[in-house]
Amino acid sequence: MVSGNIFHCRKNSWPPEEYINKTTLQLFDFDSAAPPEHAWRRRLNSHANLLKEFRVTFMEAIKMVRLGIRMWSYVREEASHGRKAPIDPFTRESCKPSASQGVPLGGMGSGSISRGFRGEFRQWQIIPGLCEPSPVMANQFSIFVSREGGNKRFASVLAPGQHEGLGSSKKADEQGISSWGWNLNGQHSTYHALFPRAWTVYDGEPDPELKISCRQISPFVPHNYRESSLPAAVFVYTLVNTGKERAKVSLLFTWANSIGGNSHLSGDHVNEPFIAEDGISGVLLYHKTAKDNPPVTFAIAACETQNVSVSVLPNFGLSDRSSVTAKGMWSKMVKDGQFDRENFSSGPSMPSSPGDTLCAAVSASAWVEPHGKCTVAFSLAWSSPKVKFVKGSTFQRRYTKFYGTSDRAAVDLAHDALTHYKRWEEEIEKWQNPILKDEKLPEWYKFTLFNELYFLVAGGTIWIDTPFQSSNMRNSQDQVKESENAVVQLTEAKVDCRKRETDSTYDSTASRGHNHLDENYKDISHENGCVNTLRKGNSTNTLPCSTMKNLQHDDDNDDGGRFLYLEGVEYVMWCTYDVHFYASFALLMLFPRIELSIQREFAQAVLCEDGRKVKYLAEGNWGIRKVFGAVPHDLGTHDPWHEMNAYNIHDTSKWKDLNPKFVLQVYRDFSATGDLQFGVDVWPAVRAAMEYMEQFDRDADGLIENDGFPDQTYDTWTVHGVSAYCGGLWLAALQAAAAMAIQLGDRDFAETCKRKFLKAKPVFEQKLWNGSYFNYDSGSSGNSKSIQADQLAGQWYTASSGLPSLFDDFKIKSSLRKVYDFNVMKVKGGRMGAVNGMHPNGKVDETCMQSREIWTGVTYGVAATMILAGMEEEAFTTAEGIFQAGWSEDGYGYWFQTPEALSIDGHYRSLIYMRPLAIWGMQYALSLPKAVLEAPKMNFMDRIHLPPVSGGLHNETGNFFTLLRTQPSRREAVKNGCQGSGFSCNL
Repeated sequence: MVSGNIFHCRKNSWPPEEYINKTTLQLFDFDSAAPPEHAWRRRLNSHANLLKEFRVTFMEAIKMVRLGIRMWSYVREEASHGRKAPIDPFTRESCKPSASQGVPLGGMGSGSISRGFRGEFRQWQIIPGLCEPSPVMANQFSIFVSREGGNKRFASVLAPGQHEGLGSSKKADEQGISSWGWNLNGQHSTYHALFPRAWTVYDGEPDPELKISCRQISPFVPHNYRESSLPAAVFVYTLVNTGKERAKVSLLFTWANSIGGNSHLSGDHVNEPFIAEDGISGVLLYHKTAKDNPPVTFAIAACETQNVSVSVLPNFGLSDRSSVTAKGMWSKMVKDGQFDRENFSSGPSMPSSPGDTLCAAVSASAWVEPHGKCTVAFSLAWSSPKVKFVKGSTFQRRYTKFYGTSDRAAVDLAHDALTHYKRWEEEIEKWQNPILKDEKLPEWYKFTLFNELYFLVAGGTIWIDTPFQSSNMRNSQDQVKESENAVVQLTEAKVDCRKRETDSTYDSTASRGHNHLDENYKDISHENGCVNTLRKGNSTNTLPCSTMKNLQHDDDNDDGGRFLYLEGVEYVMWCTYDVHFYASFALLMLFPRIELSIQREFAQAVLCEDGRKVKYLAEGNWGIRKVFGAVPHDLGTHDPWHEMNAYNIHDTSKWKDLNPKFVLQVYRDFSATGDLQFGVDVWPAVRAAMEYMEQFDRDADGLIENDGFPDQTYDTWTVHGVSAYCGGLWLAALQAAAAMAIQLGDRDFAETCKRKFLKAKPVFEQKLWNGSYFNYDSGSSGNSKSIQADQLAGQWYTASSGLPSLFDDFKIKSSLRKVYDFNVMKVKGGRMGAVNGMHPNGKVDETCMQSREIWTGVTYGVAATMILAGMEEEAFTTAEGIFQAGWSEDGYGYWFQTPEALSIDGHYRSLIYMRPLAIWGMQYALSLPKAVLEAPKMNFMDRIHLPPVSGGLHNETGNFFTLLRTQPSRREAVKNGCQGSGFSCNL
């Protein structure tokens, strides 16, 4: 934990009192209407500046010209087949990115819609891998106020002035949305974000005597695997009348039948009113998608109460061809404040014509007494039950497990959102309050920690039900089990419970079902309940475990389904693994079942091979799509699970970081959750991944060597020989594999890894340690002695997993101090984060584009490593640079779209990116799981005395990697297991 009050002299820089009148705050001090003490804040009249994208230098362009030509050809070829290339630097969106983002809507994996801080609905990601950034400006909340006596009337859209998508002038005959009352200035209106909620407070706008709070709530509830999958959001308006007259207030929610872009113009869309239970009513909008994509149904709804009446207008249009125009709808609301009740019986509309926009509206009206208060709640839901990928695979989204696949499920989703949102808020507050109330933590960190989670909703996430319930799965669960049994037989994982309970090297909490990260975390799944049966040969060993904590809203037998998230909206690859290495702390802490599911996916992938030929763009050479034993870079783009490694710039089977990262993540998750079944399930892949790396130790010194090209996550930064980054990851992986082998009973393999580690460590230090930090690599290039910010990535995971430190305390702290003094503080005085590379003379390493960049997620990871090394103040100063550059009012405007990289002048590369979730690595470091803290400490200097092992990572059973490659029966068992889990496997 933090040892003291970090920055205790710094004032509270973002108190709500600086944005909202204190009297107004007191008026909202009920029913969560007031914004929280800690939140990211903006005034609605703040300028949303256009963001500046990075540019390569002339020399960088020269070096990449061949790559550029090949990539241009590849992008055009994919486009000819109707597909978008996973990386396309040539196509630019018509809507230029701006500093306008806010908290996105909905749960995870069911499509997402973001909402800008000024109120616009934008960044549409309903179709997998497709993002439509432009706002749909017909989607708005508006307010109409009339007071007794009729002398005071106000009508305005609750969004300030002119927006992108609106014309700059209003024509007298305008029938569209520019005819509405865009009267809000925004000077006295403010936005307050604390994901997954946001508050917009209108402090006397547009009516000076009416205070309005809009609270946006989405069902992102950690450890709740049901409601966190729901595509729904709630908007709760709290109205306070400070005047002396009664006020009739009508709130209007308008919505276009659109999924972003020009989809509203495609035609054949239908709207239909509905009345549900519990006073909830609204309009369904059936959207027919283009290119044979699955249909989408929206529901907008409001809740009628004793004081609130709800009415609807199922259809209006934006042109004079419409029977009811946007202008006519607005005039009706100005005059009456509501729509006709008979609209509820109008039935489905006629399908829209191509070129016409079909919209709907829901109005909720109430009288608010002088000095009285009133609450009005709206909901938005969307139902797109099928996920269809470009190459044809179709799956059911996870929420359909609870709501079915009917297009009318949107009604039930909208209904349940309005009836359950208070419970969502209770659970959200219970989760967030311990961190928000921790006075030792800097304020910026508290709300940025939660707000960076936006990516788990807006990062193109796909969450489907378990694979065995999908029609796309090609084999039965029995086949998977048979293949697992065949693999487990090879591992020699001796799981005799009686022996383990007396083995001092074994963490006994695992066998007793110690399945929580700490007392604040509710669960982690054993997929087969509390009795886990493993087969070895014909024998059966049963592992006892205590009764597990039940999820409040979930079934313990639910494995959490299958989950995909993008590397970024510009790098369209699912679950990019070298980046997941940084981001995965968030899933482990908040949704551990999903994290274990992703690791199982990659474990299956390790044991598969896909022999289809692929051309690699960097060198123009050919290789096969997936090599047996290699961890894939990603799970694919157009046909995930079946066609992995969409990334085709380099041959990632030759990358040096992916396999060690797999072993490190698996062991971290295994040690944090204590899930022994998970460990046994993935152990064959761990061994295969370790043994695969032997080929890269070409001088038999125990260390892997890089091959003179960018063969790691920094894929433009060339590495020669032994590198601090990959070599450190390898040392850490040797420790993790040895520790896991001991706990699973594979003691021969554990001894082999320990020997390898003891041989490799002194070589690593001899080749790279220079007295104050580890050199970038052991080569002789101009940047071999550069200070790499990420040089202790292996130590980060070692400390996070409760393993012994890779190096002595002096070397760790000296290296981190060097990074802090040079990479952090010599760049804009520490207000930017950590630059990736810095020469020892204090100049930024400009060897390539990535060496001179600041990577947001890497900076958070470096800060986490500092926390684990006892350097808390340096850690928070380092991470605060990302906040200052990206999130602060004086920064560059990257809130809720944190990029992969920043240049020193603040230009971005790749917005809305996965890696910044690494800020949860900091929180993990501050609150290490109980299972990690209490695990027996392993001394790697203690030897298990066995006959000497010659060569690489193999033992008396033979090299596991070689066995699977050479023995047809065993290879076939693994192949069947891969296919049964939905993977394409061409062994």
